[in-house]
Amino acid sequence: MKIKAILLSTVMAAALLAGCGSKEATTTKTTEPAKTTTDAVASASVTDKADVFAKTLGKDGKWIIAATKDITTDKELVLEGEFKNGKKDAAGKETLQRKIALYTQDENRKVTARFTLTAPKLTIKSPVASIQHGTFKGDVYVETADFQLVDATVDGNIYFKDDAAKAGFKMDATSKVTGKQEVKK
Repeated sequence: MKIKAILLSTVMAAALLAGCGSKEATTTKTTEPAKTTTDAVASASVTDKADVFAKTLGKDGKWIIAATKDITTDKELVLEGEFKNGKKDAAGKETLQRKIALYTQDENRKVTARFTLTAPKLTIKSPVASIQHGTFKGDVYVETADFQLVDATVDGNIYFKDDAAKAGFKMDATSKVTGKQEVKK
């Protein structure tokens, strides 16, 4: 139990240091002519419970969803919503990002443990989304043109909604996909 508390504290502290800030999740709806968008600046969600993890992936969740142990669910998961990570780009505009963090790290940002998220299907709808430093076991369906893997494994297939989604997919040299990577309309 003491180790879990330390891991949880480490992840939360690292998330704050990484720019999550201490702001509570806020959602502001802006209505433009014939268009509604949702912007959110959110703190991290850190959990080891499948139902909490699944809920936090939703549009009312957090910008970073971090696991503290392996998580398995028999439900399909959907990562959706636009979230600002609290950081600003060179022009001073807050940047969008959504991260599935399947790891813990120490105060020096060194990965200390990696976890596996298992589900039959994970659909990526959030822009600038990534899976980082762990394994997703199941099939991933990508609907955005900027999904990436960072030191992560997909033990399954990645299906893209169109050529733009496939062309925008990135993964670093330490990431891998065990199955197919193809457009599936």
